[in-house]
Order: sequence, then structure tokens, then C-alpha cells
Amino acid sequence: MTEQRRAVDAATPTKAASPIDRLGHVLKAEGEMPVIPDVRTSDLEPYVGLRYLSKLFKLMGVVLGLLLVAEIVTGVVAQGSAAIPTLLGEASRLIVLAGLLWGVGDLAILLIDVGHDVRAARILLARQTHAVAPPSPAASRAPEPANGVGRP
Repeated sequence: MTEQRRAVDAATPTKAASPIDRLGHVLKAEGEMPVIPDVRTSDLEPYVGLRYLSKLFKLMGVVLGLLLVAEIVTGVVAQGSAAIPTLLGEASRLIVLAGLLWGVGDLAILLIDVGHDVRAARILLARQTHAVAPPSPAASRAPEPANGVGRP
């Protein structure tokens, strides 16, 4: 029995289902963006700019770290131990600035994660709205004002 299951499992390769694959009856047609009712196309696109911005800030932090090392080496070589008090002030300033830049890069990653959560909430809300009640023509009209006077 076990050998038969192993043979069947080996014969049928399975693909991990992505969130788009699990949407059921609202799946996309081949080669097209998925058609999910009440979900904007921009909700399905990745955040590319924020990821590059995060990498840029982190790279600037690393460059400041390298500048710190170069400044310490040149200061010690040029003036010896007399440069240490000046280098301590410069080093602390550069370390704080590099850490700040690295932190801003991490905040950009956090914004990406927040954006993914907002997108997931929008898609879930759209799916729930679509599943609960089909759109009716009366729901798309604007409500009548309370005074009974309609707009032209």
C-alpha cells in the first residue's frame, strides 16, 4: 500500500498554490492579469520603488561606515595619537548618521509590509463583498435626498 502511494505521489508533481491560484472561480485567464471583482489592478502589483529606496539608504549607511574607517586611518597616519579626540567626535557623528540611514532603509521595508497588509485587507473585503451580495442596479444609484427633491 505504501509503495503504491509513493508511486502515485511521484507520478503527479504538485505545484504550491499561490494566493491567486486559491481564488477559485475568479481566476485569471491565461496570460492576463487576474480579474477579481472590486480589486484594483494596482493592488496586485509589487512595490518596486520602495525596495530600491530601502537599498539606497542602506548603501548610503555602508558608505558612511567605510568613510569612517578611511577617516580614522588617515587621521592616525597623519597626526598619530593627537588626532584621537577629533576622530572620536567625527566617529560618533558618522556612526549616528549611518545608523539613521540604515534605520530609514528598514522603515521603507516596514512600509512595504504595511502596504501588503492593506492590499490583503482590500482583496479580502472585495471578495467578501462579492460573495455576500451580487451587485444590483439599485445599489449603484445615489440615494435620494431626505427632502424628496431629486437632482437633475
